[in-house]
Amino acid sequence: MGDVQKIRGEVTATFKLCGFTLRKDAGTFLAEQLLLLPSEDRSGMLEKLTSHLLHQCISQPILEKSHIEVAYKECSTAGLEENETVLNVIDAFSVPKLCYNQELKKFVKDINNEKCLLPDPKWKSRFIIDRYTVIWQRTLRNKLFTLDSVHSSEAEKRFQLRKVEFLLSCSSRVDDVVVLGLLTQVVERKYHLEDPTGTIELDLSNVRYHSGLFTEGSYVLAEGYYDDKTLFVTGLVQPPVETREASAPYFGNLNTFGGKSKTLLKNSKALLKIENENRDGVIVFVSDVWLDSPKVMDNLKKLFAGFDDFPPIAIVLMGEFLSCPYTYKFHMHLKNGLNSLADMICQYKKLREKCKFIFVPGKTDPAAANVLPRPPLPNYLTDTIQNKLGDNAIFTTNPCRIQYCTQEIVVFRQDLVMKLCRNTLHFPDSGDIPDHLTKTLLGQCCLTPLSIGVQPVFWRHASGLDLYPLPDLVIVADHFQPFVRSYKDCQVINPGSFPRTEFTFNVYVPATRTVEESQIPNDDDM
Repeated sequence: MGDVQKIRGEVTATFKLCGFTLRKDAGTFLAEQLLLLPSEDRSGMLEKLTSHLLHQCISQPILEKSHIEVAYKECSTAGLEENETVLNVIDAFSVPKLCYNQELKKFVKDINNEKCLLPDPKWKSRFIIDRYTVIWQRTLRNKLFTLDSVHSSEAEKRFQLRKVEFLLSCSSRVDDVVVLGLLTQVVERKYHLEDPTGTIELDLSNVRYHSGLFTEGSYVLAEGYYDDKTLFVTGLVQPPVETREASAPYFGNLNTFGGKSKTLLKNSKALLKIENENRDGVIVFVSDVWLDSPKVMDNLKKLFAGFDDFPPIAIVLMGEFLSCPYTYKFHMHLKNGLNSLADMICQYKKLREKCKFIFVPGKTDPAAANVLPRPPLPNYLTDTIQNKLGDNAIFTTNPCRIQYCTQEIVVFRQDLVMKLCRNTLHFPDSGDIPDHLTKTLLGQCCLTPLSIGVQPVFWRHASGLDLYPLPDLVIVADHFQPFVRSYKDCQVINPGSFPRTEFTFNVYVPATRTVEESQIPNDDDM
């Protein structure tokens, strides 16, 4: 008993130095556990525990016994833990909801477990404000807005980020204004800038548009001068993008991506070793897999035959899954197409046993409204193929997330280029569209920077569309021409439409983080 009291005193002192207060039962539990360890290992375990807890973004400094039990278990396990998975497909409805805590200056997990599709009306404004908060805290850290006493007061004034309420309180002209807000039309054909503190009218007659696509419903940095209750904009800029490394300290060790693990698998040394050793492992992305098209099925057969000797980690098949218009026989055609696909896959034994087939639905696939995130294909259509392929057939949402070892991949089937270009305030005069699209999506921290009227979303599940912190790879499967772009260590790719581009697809090599643009060879060329 004396030994327990002595160790408990050391534990309490160590945790106090780190800013924590232990409940009595928590301190006793930890002392008893440390007593079971060799004396030379106790200080190392204590240091490991405090470091682990400091990365947990705990909302209060008083630690309960449950906190210590979980932390001790996570710190004392070795190798691949039970929650560490090599491949995990995460649907958009199970993506964790994280909120920025202004006092802690860190993100914490939302403890509200409500998962209904039609929540209270407050959630409509809540998800828009949450997006603003994420972009605001990230923008403040950008070097353009970080106040430095070494610089002149003029430079500080020039790049000081303001809120709308500041301008509304001014009775005279204010020069060199920079405001972050939501582009919206309060009155038809009159654009306004809105943030949680108010709304202000914009004069865009002399504006200069920087890189990106500026749509109603997106957040922008408006630069200009304020006079007579109007912000005269001289420049519109996308919010600055932050690298994953710069964002990481504000999330601690929280699992921001989703999945079974409580901690972030990106930091797992065991998974990183598996990832680096699998030099030949690839993930294949194919879009517009028309199961009712003989040409598409023939070329899919060639693709499967080509990969049979060296099966990929996964083949991601994206909709739409039928080329024909919606009729009363649509569901029957799709079920028959999926059954034919299962029979085709079963012809290749290695592929059938070792490769995962991930199905991501498109806009016209049954049976869901045009609201994001979109649920997976219903069970009555997929039961036969799932019986034939077992756990290797995964039907998921659109968008979805794929965690492979330490890498985070977001998959989205949507004709975003056409939708963003059609709704932009200004079509870019220079640069190519993929560059503008990439900077827009990563700057907005969101897959759909559009108004709810143009692209409806389930308010409660809008976090399933987030791109913050930046993933390693974003697949935007679009009818636009195939492209591969990289920005701030995040790759954005479009594999193109499989039947519309002479059967092109993308192959991603996780070990080297490279994307290969591939094509099924034409029989005439062989």
